Amino acid sequence: MNQTIYERFRSVVAEHRNEPAVIETVRTLTFSELSDMVDMIAKKMPADTKTVGVVLNHTAEMIATILAVLKCGAMYVPAEPEFPRGRIEMMMEEANVDYVLTEAEYANKLRKFPVITMDRLFPKLPDADPENAYCQDPEQPAYVLYTSGTTGRPKGVCVSNRNVVHYVDAFANEFHPGPGDRMLQYSVCSFDIFVEEVFCSLLNGAALAMPTEEEKRTLQSLMKFVDEQDVTLLSGFPYLLADMNHLPSIPSSLRLLISGGDVLRGVYVDNLLDHADVYNTYGPSETTVCASYYRCNDGGLLEDGTYPIGKPVKGVSIRILDKDGNEVPAGETGEVCIYGDGVSFGYIGDHVEENKAFEPQPDGSVMYRSGDLGYLLPDGNIAFLHRKDDQVMILGKRVEVAEVQSRLYQCRGVRQALVRALKDEHDLHYLVAYVVPNEEGVKLSELRAELAEHLTPFMVPEFFVTMPSIPLNTNGKPDVSKLPVVLKEGSY
Repeated sequence: MNQTIYERFRSVVAEHRNEPAVIETVRTLTFSELSDMVDMIAKKMPADTKTVGVVLNHTAEMIATILAVLKCGAMYVPAEPEFPRGRIEMMMEEANVDYVLTEAEYANKLRKFPVITMDRLFPKLPDADPENAYCQDPEQPAYVLYTSGTTGRPKGVCVSNRNVVHYVDAFANEFHPGPGDRMLQYSVCSFDIFVEEVFCSLLNGAALAMPTEEEKRTLQSLMKFVDEQDVTLLSGFPYLLADMNHLPSIPSSLRLLISGGDVLRGVYVDNLLDHADVYNTYGPSETTVCASYYRCNDGGLLEDGTYPIGKPVKGVSIRILDKDGNEVPAGETGEVCIYGDGVSFGYIGDHVEENKAFEPQPDGSVMYRSGDLGYLLPDGNIAFLHRKDDQVMILGKRVEVAEVQSRLYQCRGVRQALVRALKDEHDLHYLVAYVVPNEEGVKLSELRAELAEHLTPFMVPEFFVTMPSIPLNTNGKPDVSKLPVVLKEGSY
């Protein structure tokens, strides 16, 4: 069905007006009430809005704001309020936002941009007008999500309304969400899982259950919220499922547990398989949330103890290609290349080289070269191996080591720097920074603080080693074999 996100939402509202849409501990909004809030916010937005920064707390108002932006035919650029100021500024500047919608408490952090605060919208909103104009172009960009970049700066992936509605349908084809289902909203707004949580629930008639930050603070308080609100669907990083795996029991309402963003190991979910459907999923932001699913309950583990990433979702095809673009035989390693309705517009801004990963096809479609290596199993499922380049997963989020290293080079007191991604005993990545101080020297506390101004917490290296110089090999390149190895005990 060729619809925009808002058109799909509008049709769900018409069918399920009195069903719950957003559930918080202190209130529940029906689809009708959420729609009225969307209409009110949309009417208050300036005319000819094209791009809106969204820096909001996770509440029903945040969801309504995003839908209002989409209704107006604009795209949103999300950032968490606690992100470093420098990183938010870079994102909003490159995306050329018209203004930022935020809470009054964060306005000072965003003073470089025109700001509209939510207290200026509420409670002075006019009456809702459900018949006012709305965007009807499925090719209209919906959002820009930022991911690590090989050039030393993040990349903004631009995704269309059509891409999102395609994924909503693919999700429904596999998991059948609908009225009576409740999806946990746990992810940060700047990651793909948030897109899955919000749109794959609401646009299929299911409710979105939104805990407070305090309720998300511990696993116990999160599970209490899940239990009390009868949450049925949960999507998260493997580490969340690994923590749940050690609980004596999980809420009986949960019917589906989805793992994404990093490799899923058998030991992370072996106790959960008897209590819910458990899926391993795979997909770069560039191809809209997920490109493949694998049901673990009736599946098997690979030799390394991880689950396969499965088969393509509805509307997507995946081929394993060699460097010349030829499909490799089953069992042989190649690059995971993705085709179909999920392939996005590419990167905004000046990312000419990186946009070459989006290759036009003779039929007018586009293939995305993921940079991930994998191989085809005899049963048609796909096994993920590792990245082709130096991109790694840290706490379920993709990080370009080159970006971290580039930022480290720019810090005061640093003459030379090298960043390595090492693995702990559970085969999970962590970052080590090797620093050659300049004549004035460098203080670790100041170095961390400066990095924290530009990098999100999971990108700041866990360990720092000062060096008199970076060892080089005969080719004049860093000789990593001569760098000291910082050992880290394995943990989930």
